[in-house]
Amino acid sequence: MARIPDAFIDELLARTDIVEVVGARVPLKRQGKEYSACCPFHDERSPSFTVSPTKQFYHCFGCGAHGTALSFLMNYDRLEFLDAVEELARRNGMEVPRETQQRNENNDTRDLFNALEAAARFFQRNLEGSDKARSYLDGRGVDAAIRTQFMIGYAPDGYSALKDALGTDERRMKLLDRAGLFSKNDRGHVYDKFRDRVMFPIHDRRGRVIAFGGRVLQKDDGPKYLNSPETALFHKGRELYGLWQVKQANQKIARLVVVEGYMDVVSLFQFGVKEAVATLGTATTPEHAELLFRNAPDVYFCFDGDAAGQRAAWRALESVLPRMKDGRQAFFLFLPDGEDPDTIVRQEGAAGFDARLQQATPLSQFFFDELAKDIKLSTLDGKARLAERARPLLAQIPDGAFGDLMRQRLTEITGVGVGPGSAGTPVAAPPPTSRRAVPTQAGHTKPSLVRSIIVRLLHKPALALSIESTHGFSALRLAGMDLLLELIDLVHARPDITTGVLLEHFAERDEAAALQKLAMQDLPGDEDSWRQELLDAAVQLEKQMLQQRLEELQAKQRSQGLDETDKYELRTLLQARIGRH
Repeated sequence: MARIPDAFIDELLARTDIVEVVGARVPLKRQGKEYSACCPFHDERSPSFTVSPTKQFYHCFGCGAHGTALSFLMNYDRLEFLDAVEELARRNGMEVPRETQQRNENNDTRDLFNALEAAARFFQRNLEGSDKARSYLDGRGVDAAIRTQFMIGYAPDGYSALKDALGTDERRMKLLDRAGLFSKNDRGHVYDKFRDRVMFPIHDRRGRVIAFGGRVLQKDDGPKYLNSPETALFHKGRELYGLWQVKQANQKIARLVVVEGYMDVVSLFQFGVKEAVATLGTATTPEHAELLFRNAPDVYFCFDGDAAGQRAAWRALESVLPRMKDGRQAFFLFLPDGEDPDTIVRQEGAAGFDARLQQATPLSQFFFDELAKDIKLSTLDGKARLAERARPLLAQIPDGAFGDLMRQRLTEITGVGVGPGSAGTPVAAPPPTSRRAVPTQAGHTKPSLVRSIIVRLLHKPALALSIESTHGFSALRLAGMDLLLELIDLVHARPDITTGVLLEHFAERDEAAALQKLAMQDLPGDEDSWRQELLDAAVQLEKQMLQQRLEELQAKQRSQGLDETDKYELRTLLQARIGRH
């Protein structure tokens, strides 16, 4: 897909009022120049979530969530980037720029979606005319409302029902084939992939049909479940069955329950558990884990209690562990032999199933229990083995309290890391000052000139346009200088850039946290005073640059002498210094 130009994103966000976007979803209260609310991304009792109309930026002092109107839509409405761009563009009467190649790709993709939608409607119509398929769903307690909600259908028996109904010309045949709805035998004969099966359409995050899962009516009629193959639209390791329905049923998703089958999801919905999703015949992948946590802070994995279920749970843990940022939780529920979520919820209802979830094993407990299964922790050798197994896995956990507590728990179990000499561990000297690091302000000392300029640019990026050239101070060896130059260049390249977009530019960088704090500081004065302060600071930096170069030339003169070019430069600099004074 062609990349959307930065200039368009900048203009889009410049036209967007972030207060309107956030305020339509979260009740905001005005406080001075900004707005506040309880954070929509974590539970809290007192407001720590701030929206700034001047900076077009939101920030939570509690959980650290921050960003632009675009990132808010992506995180709150759980939209993909392009979908969020299109939503804001629609609000502002703008058309997202598309190259010719991209338009052609979009038309082709749209035809594929249309073919899958037509197939879903075909299966739904056939469910209405099939007594045995309806009887099967009646026997499973799936009512008409749930059938409609999940677009459940039926693929007729026979080899060409779908092909005869929808493959009316060569172009349509090719589309249906690319959508994964046909199979081909050794002789090259094309026939319907799904036959005599209850059909479960799989939706993407925008509610469009991208694939199907088909379930047999009788146990002996081939594989229990048959899924669409991988296509241009469908990658089973990235999709979750039922997620679209969960998002439609819940304004705020507090948890997600991951089960293994389509009928498990449908039955849980039928009985009122409307947070269930299923992986599509594959183990939980890292993409699944990211998608789950993007939509809910708490994730419950529901598996059989046998050895296969334990292995599946461990694979899920391995995918989840690197994504366990603070505030996220994962649990594992193991069901009795012969039971699945479908049978449990029928026997015990939503309350009974929820009670089981409340007793689920936390990730931390499952982690250490599973690693220690064949280890004798009463011996030093056993403790050493557990520590050896755990350490590389714990290293994958993002920095934060959860990772610290997991390592602390390992120390409690094994004793590794605790000893008489631990208190005397030498503290490493701080690294040398970097031209890229954000300059810090110690105590009540006056902030550095570089920091002073950075703060003002963060509050009003367009001020950088007042600095026509950085040549006069670009070689200064000062903390934060490379960062300052990058900020100035970025604004000159993208004059409409807002504070929020500027911070997003550094989102994955080491400087991100410090820049966010600086952007949220109160800065006295107004835009005109900030511009004058910035220009004054730039003049002072040029003076420091002149002094730095003088000292370099004088040092060279003392050590090895100067050539004629150096002598000329030295005289010029001395005259310039006199002129400045």
